Amino acid sequence: MIKPDAFEAGNTGNILQKITENGFKIKALKLTQLHREDAEAFYAVHKERPFFNGLITFMSSGPIVAAILEKENAVEDFRKLIGSTNPADAADGTIRKLFASSIERNAVHGSDSDENAQIEANFYFSYFDRH
Repeated sequence: MIKPDAFEAGNTGNILQKITENGFKIKALKLTQLHREDAEAFYAVHKERPFFNGLITFMSSGPIVAAILEKENAVEDFRKLIGSTNPADAADGTIRKLFASSIERNAVHGSDSDENAQIEANFYFSYFDRH
């Protein structure tokens, strides 16, 4: 997912280019905006964390671009491509190093497991959107 900060900064095209240059196929793409309730549902795993309310406010503050990507070893390779959550710690050339401004405004989200990738894809794309 391309987050509101990266979309607002006009980095969507550059991020998508970086993704495809690294061998990912874009299987689905959707420009949308999360309502607060949707953001709360998507990030429910973090509900008890102190950063939850700020995260929800940020994620519902503007448009996002949701994507389903395909590649052998996609989850692990995408996590490497996006870099550390804190862009100051991210490796050179990673998406977050290039396009994120802070740990809170870190440009992109990537699933952390194949199971969560499926859950997150289903959250944004219906069966009919994929076929």
